[in-house]
Parts: sequence; C-alpha cells; structure tokens
Amino acid sequence: MAAENIVTIRNLTKLYRQGEIDVTALNNVSLDIAAAEFLALMGPSGSGKSTLLHIIAGVDRPTSGECRVQDVDVTRLNESQLADWRNQNVGFIFQTFNLIPVLTAAENVELPLLLTQLNRSQRRKQVATALELVGLSDRAHHLPRQLSGGQEQRVAIARALVTDPKLIVADEPTGNLDSHSAQEVLGVLQSLRQDAGKTIIMVTHDPKAAAFGTRQIHLEKGELS
Repeated sequence: MAAENIVTIRNLTKLYRQGEIDVTALNNVSLDIAAAEFLALMGPSGSGKSTLLHIIAGVDRPTSGECRVQDVDVTRLNESQLADWRNQNVGFIFQTFNLIPVLTAAENVELPLLLTQLNRSQRRKQVATALELVGLSDRAHHLPRQLSGGQEQRVAIARALVTDPKLIVADEPTGNLDSHSAQEVLGVLQSLRQDAGKTIIMVTHDPKAAAFGTRQIHLEKGELS
C-alpha cells in the first residue's frame, strides 16, 4: 500500500442472499482513500454506501476482494482480531447518537477506554481532551437529556475520538439534526481532519453535508459512478 493511502480497496464485492436470489450490494469496487482525507460517500438508498463503510470499518465482511486499512487486510482477520483492531483503529459515529441515558457526557465518552489498559487517571485525561476537541468541556457532567441534539452528536464524536484512532467513520451523522446543529457537527469533523490529521469517511444523502468533505464519490447500484 502506498504510504499516502490509509485505505486501499481492490475488486470488492458483497452479495446478500434474499430468499432464492443473490442481491449485489457492492460490485467489484476499487478505491484508494488518502490519509487525512474527508471523503463523502453519496448515493441513493440501497446503493451500497453503508455496506462499503461497514467493510472498511471491519463491521461487515465482503464476499470477495481486498480491503486494506493501514496496511492490514481486515478481511483476513478473525472475529477476535477484528474486535481488537476496531477498538484500536476506528472511531464510529452513527445517525442515532447511541449515548447511554444514565451516563454523563464524560462517562459516555470514556466507554471505549474501559477496553484498554489505561488507568482511571489516564482515561479521565483522554476524555477531557476529546471533549475539549468538540467544544464540550463545560458539558462533561451533563446527562444526554440535558443536551441538545447537536451537543449529543458532538459527545458521540468525542467518544469516537477518545482512543485516538486514525480513521473515523460516520454513517449519516447529521441525519437527525436541524440545519444549525448539522453545520456545527460537520465543522467539528472538518477541523478534526485539518487540525488533528484524522481521516474521515462519511456516508450522507445531503449535498450540503458532502460539501464539507475534501472529496465526494457516488455509488449507484453497488458500483462507483
């Protein structure tokens, strides 16, 4: 893999079985994603964009082809190796914020660190850094119900960041937000690329959201168009 690419995909195909027929989610896709790129994956529903995102993130497996992330072919890892790899290398942001209602913002952000060897003091330091990066240091002890939707999503971004992954994957991260909150969240993602050198891959239907990226690619019926 070339040094400047964080993701290298070759001839990726994904088939799903529905009853008696195979449905092609991805058809022979090849793609390079550069380090510190903000890539917007666009396309209609059912075009395969979320499937592609999930394979890159090690959540789903292809039927055939190669997907190398930081020079690791994630398609060849077993489930245990894949779980370890995901926790160390990928931050996830979802359309639904997936925060635990009874935990504070700081406690939600800390969750991925509980799977690491860090002690309590080290975890708290990383949580504080992540919340500062998304501009929510003053909301650390608030519960999700005490936050706006945009603030909840920024907590979710901090949780994705807290293990300091190189790669952040976001599946429709502004889908549940009003336009002002969406702009705030996209601005945070943009600054993470510019200031912290993170690579961001975002699935979106929204051309305004995609415009925050450094590159846009379109999927149509499982193929790059």
